[in-house]
Amino acid sequence: MPEGDAELADLYRDVLIDYYRSPSHKGKLETPDFHSHGVNPLCGDEVELTMTKDGEKIGQVRYAGHGCVISQASTVMMAEALEGAEFGRAKVLIENFRDMLLRNAPISGLPEELEEAKALEGVRKFPVRIKCALLAWNTMKLGLDQGPRKAETAEYKESER
Repeated sequence: MPEGDAELADLYRDVLIDYYRSPSHKGKLETPDFHSHGVNPLCGDEVELTMTKDGEKIGQVRYAGHGCVISQASTVMMAEALEGAEFGRAKVLIENFRDMLLRNAPISGLPEELEEAKALEGVRKFPVRIKCALLAWNTMKLGLDQGPRKAETAEYKESER
């Protein structure tokens, strides 16, 4: 591996670990407008998302759950990128992220809101870990697609890709 590539890999690894350790967006909202739950039964990663609605935008985003560094870091990145976004824009950002991981879309084409998520580009080299990085994003998409439901949980299983 060329020296520059090794340095970049180290930087991305540090970014992921920082996000994994971050307390940002952890917890559950007491009165969410959206509630979705996702599980990857192959590895046990799990995420529960609660969100509020602020007009036509996503208000607060909080998550609870457990999983590997990739899934947890990706969850925080997703929450930061989508909090405050208009619903239509949030769906576009989710698809942009999915395109990067599933269809090898170039990271240079990612919107500014997904700048930090570029650190997950290396996951593409490990197909089994792509599900880890996508779990929160797919769970969020499910919650947005089903719309505000305070009393119900939208369930997502990673095998439903």
